[in-house]
Amino acid sequence: MVDATDATDATFATEILERSDRVPVIVDLWAPWCGPCRTLGPILEKVVDEADGEVELVKVNTDENPGLSQTFQVQGIPAVHAVFQRKVVASFVGAQPEARVREFVAALRPTEAEREMVALLDAGDELSLLKVLELEPGHPEATVALADLYVGEGRPDDALAVLAKVPETAETRRVAALARTGAPVAETGEVDEGALADVEGKLDDLLTRAKDDDAARQEFLDLLELMGADDPRTATYRKALTRQLF
Repeated sequence: MVDATDATDATFATEILERSDRVPVIVDLWAPWCGPCRTLGPILEKVVDEADGEVELVKVNTDENPGLSQTFQVQGIPAVHAVFQRKVVASFVGAQPEARVREFVAALRPTEAEREMVALLDAGDELSLLKVLELEPGHPEATVALADLYVGEGRPDDALAVLAKVPETAETRRVAALARTGAPVAETGEVDEGALADVEGKLDDLLTRAKDDDAARQEFLDLLELMGADDPRTATYRKALTRQLF
């Protein structure tokens, strides 16, 4: 049986939006007190399990996640929304018979052309990713993956050229920062912790030049990007930059 993921207000971007770049994500909005939810839930799990990974299931407890309830404009539960490439592409409200659920899921499964696209993304080499971008220019996942690949191969200019063709996102900012700074990357794909161990001295120096030096300001911002929002120093230095500039 499929192991459905629980999404929260905090994990909306990663568990729903980013996953939907690859496969349709069925979002099951439910609550523990909802009888029809308990009826529909196992049916959804069973049918999605039979889709062999071509459709994924995410469950959202509406009592605990008011933000997602608002995002999906929930007026009654169970409410089911299919998200693909970050857009809602199909929906229904209320418990449905298994036959109706099967129709809903079947309509979300990929065509042969879409299966080819997934296979190319899974391959992940340069030629495969370039083929994806030929078939679908600006494909978000392929763009970031190709830029990441170029960074790993020591080709920062190629990485930045690829990223320049798509709108900025948190992922493109991260890879662009890696390309511009040349920071070493660990096997996990994250910045090597040693590269940021003594970063404060560098940030302090860049901060003194950031107002009149575009390159210094960009490097300062790139280092903050690599440190990440969870690093308590990031917010402190962002405020310091704001004071310096304004």
